[in-house]
Amino acid sequence: MEYNQFCPVSKASELLGERWTLLIIRELLMGARRFSELQRGLAQISPTVLTKRLSELAAKGLIVRKRIPGQRGYEYFLSQAGKELMPVIRALGDWGMKWARGRMENSELDVELLMLYLARSIDPSKLVGDETIIRFTFPDLKRLQKWWLLVRGDNVDVCLEDPGKEVDVRFDVDLRTMIEIWMGDRSYRSAIRDGKLKLFGPPALTRSVTDWMANSVYAGIAPATEI
Repeated sequence: MEYNQFCPVSKASELLGERWTLLIIRELLMGARRFSELQRGLAQISPTVLTKRLSELAAKGLIVRKRIPGQRGYEYFLSQAGKELMPVIRALGDWGMKWARGRMENSELDVELLMLYLARSIDPSKLVGDETIIRFTFPDLKRLQKWWLLVRGDNVDVCLEDPGKEVDVRFDVDLRTMIEIWMGDRSYRSAIRDGKLKLFGPPALTRSVTDWMANSVYAGIAPATEI
């Protein structure tokens, strides 16, 4: 879309104003590289629309597409112009936490997005040993009820299939409560006290969850109605 104005806000809007564009930038800033990784973080986007948006972003110079060696697919990287959108995305999220969020609707409770974010929030250096297995069970869900995070070295993988290894830390929690915890709207202690969360594992790990699995970068920003 062209606004035909010299204003830099309108020129930026021409580049970034299409639906899904800012969320694709968000995912790339958070480390997504492959088409499947982008789809995982944008569950409602169709493959056709994602392909189109990636082509547009490449044509506009915001991303660079590179073929994966020995494979048919591509990896996507932000250009310098794309990387410099980090403070823009951060400021937009800050504004959204303050002015645009209310009570989360059930339709917004996305377990796949939550697990992707939890995996990205883990700091392997704060865990013990070369491998840690973390299991989440969401008893309120009819499907996608059990998840595993496999931490090996510096890599964190999200699994829906039981890896067949001993679990180090187990979370039994409903989806809304876990999202509220990660967003900073509820503490682990209050969720456990209210019976919303059961946390199992060695005390050295269960008592230091926020050390090795951080909350959202937007946690702590109160909505405007509470200011």
